[in-house]
Amino acid sequence: MGLFDWMFSDKNKKQGAPDFSSVQGGGSSTAPAPGIAAPSVESHEERTYTVVKGDSLSRIALHQYGDAKKWRTIYEANRDFIKDPDLIYPGQSFRIPEA
Repeated sequence: MGLFDWMFSDKNKKQGAPDFSSVQGGGSSTAPAPGIAAPSVESHEERTYTVVKGDSLSRIALHQYGDAKKWRTIYEANRDFIKDPDLIYPGQSFRIPEA
């Protein structure tokens, strides 16, 4: 008797055991075939950051992007809310765009 023979015995079929007789072997994958580019997935999820005491745009950029020099990216995305890039206040919430 094989390891799975008990599953296919007439006794188990009568008891409502699953019938796997039509299952075929093989594999499947959701990975793209070699040489075919994967479809791009755009994330429309917007990140935000709320300013805390001691923050500056360069400090926020350093934490968000790993580069303080990218402060202007945050400034440009939030020009409607930031009148002077040197004056931001605790409690302000800014959009953080992709770098």
